[in-house]
Amino acid sequence: MRGKNYCTTTHPLEQIFCAGGSSSSSRQQLDCTHRVMGGESNYEIHQNAYIKLVLHALKHKTSAVNGILLGRLSGDETVEIVDSVPLFHSQIGLLPPLEISLIMIEEYYNDKGLSIVGYFHANERFDDFELSNVAKNIGDHISKYFPGAALLLLDNKKLEALPKGKDRSPVMQLHTKDASRNWKLVGSDGSYRLIVKEPSANVILLDYISSEKWKDVTDFDDHLDDISKDWLNSSLFN
Repeated sequence: MRGKNYCTTTHPLEQIFCAGGSSSSSRQQLDCTHRVMGGESNYEIHQNAYIKLVLHALKHKTSAVNGILLGRLSGDETVEIVDSVPLFHSQIGLLPPLEISLIMIEEYYNDKGLSIVGYFHANERFDDFELSNVAKNIGDHISKYFPGAALLLLDNKKLEALPKGKDRSPVMQLHTKDASRNWKLVGSDGSYRLIVKEPSANVILLDYISSEKWKDVTDFDDHLDDISKDWLNSSLFN
């Protein structure tokens, strides 16, 4: 399938987010974002949302993958990431499938009172810890409508070391917008502003990895090839 690369155009995604912002839940979310712009926010991701993203990356180890974070503001300085949706594992820079997926995600989660609050990305190379242009561009658009947006990048080295230690911190790097509106790595000073809500999440993750649970993850690439495949992964943790 051929399409226009996301990195070369921005207008269609602005239309999607403007359309999504017309709902009452999105307006409420946008009205509250001033609370996370003035200072440093904390980010709490739910266990299933966290594990789903990692399993998606493990299913496609030789490809870059991405996903969308859904959540809400909780308190004055915490962004609560309640759920996640795996997006793509092939040609992730193509705009048409991205437009389709974001429309479907907005429609489904707005009814549940959740909004898009961030983006997840896993690079193709194991030792690549740089944010790609695709990751930055999608993150930029999300941050226009949710200024406290999180951009999560899979940390393959932490993931590889997980079975050898007892680290409870997420195997992801957190990037947020700084005062100059550039993406900045958070937590390099040893502070943890991204936590998993359930402390045992990494233990559960290791169990799922050992049982090859990652084989059961469906993303939008799969769904667009076969619409009978559930992009919500409703039965993944049953």
